[in-house]
Amino acid sequence: MKAGGRDSPAGNAGDWATAAVDLFWLPLGAGGHFVRLNGRLYEAVAARLQRRPACDLYHSALQVEVPGAKYVVEQAPVHDWSGKERGVVAEGAVGSRWAGRFRIFRYEIRLWPGGHIPDVAEAVDSPRRLTSDEDRARRVLDLVAQVPTPVWGRDELATGEMWNSNSVIAWVIARSGIDTESIKPPTGGRAPGWQAGLVVARRRDGELPQTPGLSQSHSGSP
Repeated sequence: MKAGGRDSPAGNAGDWATAAVDLFWLPLGAGGHFVRLNGRLYEAVAARLQRRPACDLYHSALQVEVPGAKYVVEQAPVHDWSGKERGVVAEGAVGSRWAGRFRIFRYEIRLWPGGHIPDVAEAVDSPRRLTSDEDRARRVLDLVAQVPTPVWGRDELATGEMWNSNSVIAWVIARSGIDTESIKPPTGGRAPGWQAGLVVARRRDGELPQTPGLSQSHSGSP
């Protein structure tokens, strides 16, 4: 879709525009010591294997504003059966498709009207304004329910990188037409899965492997 306006330079979103797409970088495991510890162990091993210094790991989320409404776009673990209240539009399996039959091994993709980003107070170098163009903001909202839902933590789409929450956000941004070249995690940080989302977004729809999620519905969790 051709934008009706002009994207604003990336930067802090101090003054809310009529329309906006803002990116938040949250430290992996913010608010949860177990996830943070596992993330550090994973990164320590990955850094050693790749012969590079270890980095801080980040999880991304979007806040999208259009006239009269504000939404949060995020991938997160299935919290409970009240997915409709969180604007859940799709779900997928974590670890393996077989395990996804159990709620604890499922993730959800949220398009949450009036929602909030958990642990947003711990976000780093955020929010980052990606665009103030209303057409692009609405395009982002339209795309969320179309995000591929392969198994989290695996490379079912053959990108060379595992699929995770960063993949979802990168895919939505890229498919909406927002420039992704200048988007980087905070200094000294890394966003595993980001490139996977960009790679899949650049493919034509017919080139995507068939990897249906557990459910894909605007009405939330079953």
